This record gives sequence, C-alpha cells and structure tokens, in this order.
Amino acid sequence: MRYQVPQFIEVEDKIFGPLTFKQFVYVVGGAGMGFVFFKFLPIFIGIPVALAAVAFGLALAFYKVNNKPFIEVVEAAFKYSTNNKLYIWRKADKKPEANTEAKIASDVAASFTLPKLSDSKLKDLTWSLDINETIYSKEAGKLSTREGMQIKNGV
Repeated sequence: MRYQVPQFIEVEDKIFGPLTFKQFVYVVGGAGMGFVFFKFLPIFIGIPVALAAVAFGLALAFYKVNNKPFIEVVEAAFKYSTNNKLYIWRKADKKPEANTEAKIASDVAASFTLPKLSDSKLKDLTWSLDINETIYSKEAGKLSTREGMQIKNGV
C-alpha cells in the first residue's frame, strides 16, 4: 500500500486571499486597534497612535528580520527586557608596564620554585614509608601473601 507523503510542510496555507490565517489576524487586529484609538482618543493623539498600531500590525504580518517573522523578534525583545541579566565578566583595560631584565629574571625564578611540604605531611609520608618497608622486609624471603594464598587453595 502506498502513502502520499506531504511536501512543503513549512509553507502555510493561504486562507484569506493572498494572506495566511496569522497574517490576516495581525492585519485585522492592527486595523481594529487603530480604529479604536482613532475613535476614542482626541484627534491629535489618536491619529499618531492609530498609525503606530496599524504599522505594528503590518510589521507583524509581513516584515521579516533575518528570515524570521517579526513576532519572534518582538518575543525575544520582551523576554530579554523582562528576564534577569547575569553579568559574569567585564574586561578591565590594563596599561602595559615596561618590563626590565631584573623583573623578568625574578618572574622566571619564581615560576621554578618547588612546593614545600609541611611538617605534618612530611611526617605522614615518612611514617607510611617506614611501615611499608617494615612489612615488606619481613616477607622478603617468603612469597607474597597473594601467591601464598593461591598455592594453599590449589589454584
């Protein structure tokens, strides 16, 4: 049995003449808001606000930024303005200092210093070495415990 696979699924259907359903809603909504502003506000305030509402509706319906619908840009701007911002790092400009040979030599010498062990760490290390040396020195002539266990078990 053969099935017909749908093609061009990213293209929206044109429902109202050359407009998709979303475009129709944006245009009608912008025009309706413009009409409401024009009717209920004084004329010198109503006309600019109505024109802004109509322009916003047309931008939502037809304008694309980097091949993305304008509604996605508006949504991203709204989320950016309402969400918390986290500043992790700000670069501070540093003035370059003149390096002298003595300063460079001291920096190189400082980079080659070895870390020092504290007294307690040194004592712990010597104690563990002494204990291990004592245990293994007693068994020097004998087999190790693992080999002895294997021989006793017949493995």
